[in-house]
Amino acid sequence: MKKLGLFLLLLAQQAFGGTLPRPDHVVIVIEENKAFSQIIGNRDAPYINALARRGMLFTHSYGVAHPSQPNYLALFTGSTYDISSDVCPLELSGDNLMDSLQKRGLSFAIYSESLPAAGAEDCIYGGYRRKHNPVADWKELAAANLPLSAFPREFSRLPTVSWVVPDQRNDMHDGSIAQGDAWLRQNLDAYANWAVKHNSLLIITWDEDNGSAGNRVATIFVGEMVRHGSSPQHIDHYGVLRTIEEMYGLPLLNKSATAQVAKGVWKTPH
Repeated sequence: MKKLGLFLLLLAQQAFGGTLPRPDHVVIVIEENKAFSQIIGNRDAPYINALARRGMLFTHSYGVAHPSQPNYLALFTGSTYDISSDVCPLELSGDNLMDSLQKRGLSFAIYSESLPAAGAEDCIYGGYRRKHNPVADWKELAAANLPLSAFPREFSRLPTVSWVVPDQRNDMHDGSIAQGDAWLRQNLDAYANWAVKHNSLLIITWDEDNGSAGNRVATIFVGEMVRHGSSPQHIDHYGVLRTIEEMYGLPLLNKSATAQVAKGVWKTPH
């Protein structure tokens, strides 16, 4: 009977791509307002399309709301807090990804391009927008609210989970797709190359589409533990959050508890 149970467990793991890995580091990059069809196959985004070939491209990935701000909150807390605008400033409370990680002895930081100073509460500063930085809405999380210049060059010093948020000139919101693609290559290629050799993971996603495609966006996973190919699995920001939570044994926050975890995309452990 025990052998039968083990056999069934192994079959289940194969069907779902194995148990979830536990990366040493996860870096999530969030881009802006582009539909899947605007990015994938676009000659103006050669680097992003190369990353998609090096990892796993989710072909049915979705934002959960419009406009930007509730999508960032969903990815950080599993809830939009019933916010349906980019109103700023917000002062929020409640469980979030950073708290969950810290309670497990793990770490988190957000690195925002053009943030004027660590812990800054500005709504707008140059190309920086607080609506793309939910960490700033929890006053007690100020120590993890960092400018992009603080992103470690020695990647082993990264927090367990990091967000990297380009400013509006480089996240495809105000600038072009080509500009955003070049920014990603310049700022994240070294980490992407490192991640595939050091048990780490890079996730690139978009907050929402341009309003034309049912909020379908591109989401790409690249890392040592990630298979190469494409996945038709339906996934959204709640599902990406749940995947992180499951990787580290964290509580499932709000709507992430009913979301689908990313499955069938992981290499079989050796």
